[in-house]
Amino acid sequence: MEIFFEIVDKFDRIISLTKERYTHISSRAEMTKQESKIKETLTNPDEVRESLRDKSAWLYYKKYPKTPVTEKYMLVVVKVLNNKGEVITAFFTDRIKKGELVWKKD
Repeated sequence: MEIFFEIVDKFDRIISLTKERYTHISSRAEMTKQESKIKETLTNPDEVRESLRDKSAWLYYKKYPKTPVTEKYMLVVVKVLNNKGEVITAFFTDRIKKGELVWKKD
């Protein structure tokens, strides 16, 4: 799989986004040209939760006052295995989903 970008996240893990996953993410009109917000959410999140459905899926959230769809959270879902991560999806959402809190900004 071809890598679109790799970045070191809040927890000093290498997180990759493949071109295939980026194509999927950017197929939503509001998500085109949002790479910088995806990267910022991974490196400087407001909150990180562990998914209730999949313990290896971490949910990174960052609130943005202005997005293509008004004030929203950016949610980046990362599958974490062997202390490395791969972005599964990313999108804007109104609320933080339930899940075990891993980390929260003071």
